[in-house]
Amino acid sequence: MNVRGRAGMHRLALAGLMMLGLVGVSEAATRVAVFDFELLDTSGEFDPRGPKPEEVRRLALITADVRERLAKAGYEVVDLTPQQAALTEAAPLRNCNGCELPIARTLGADIEVIGLVQKVSNLILNINFQVRDVATGAVLRAGSADIRNNTDESWGRGISYLVRNRLLDPPMTGKAAP
Repeated sequence: MNVRGRAGMHRLALAGLMMLGLVGVSEAATRVAVFDFELLDTSGEFDPRGPKPEEVRRLALITADVRERLAKAGYEVVDLTPQQAALTEAAPLRNCNGCELPIARTLGADIEVIGLVQKVSNLILNINFQVRDVATGAVLRAGSADIRNNTDESWGRGISYLVRNRLLDPPMTGKAAP
C-alpha cells in the first residue's frame, strides 16, 4: 500500500473513532464573561444608600446561577477578579455605553452576558439579560422575564426561565456556541 493510501486509511479510521465517540476533537470552549447583575430601582422606594441587603444577595444568587448553568452547558466562564478595579470604575454597566466590552476582551472572553433587574415595585420586577459578541459588540441574544414578588423564589424562577428558554434555547451558534 502506498503512503497516500495509508494516510487516507488513517483519516478514515480517525473519523470512524470520532463518530463512535472514542476520540474527541479538542476545540476550545467558548469563553464567556458573565458580569454581575445590577438593580435599577424605579419603584419609588429608592434608597440613596443603594439596594437593600436582601436584593444585593439576590443579585449575587442569580449571577452565580447564570454562571453555573452556562458552565454546565459547556461554556468556560471567565474569572472577572483580575478586572475588578475597572469594573468598579465602570459601574453601573447599564450606563457605561459598552465600556464592559474592553474589559471582557482583556479577560479573553468570546461573548459576554450583562444583566439587569428592574424593580418597578416591591411586587413587580423584571429580569433582563443581553449576550454580546465581545469582538464586535453585536447583540447575539436578549431576554426579559417579569416576576411577581420580591423573594428568593421569584427571582430564582425568573432567572431559571430566562436561561432555559431565552439564553440556551434555541442553542447558540457560531462564536456564541460552547
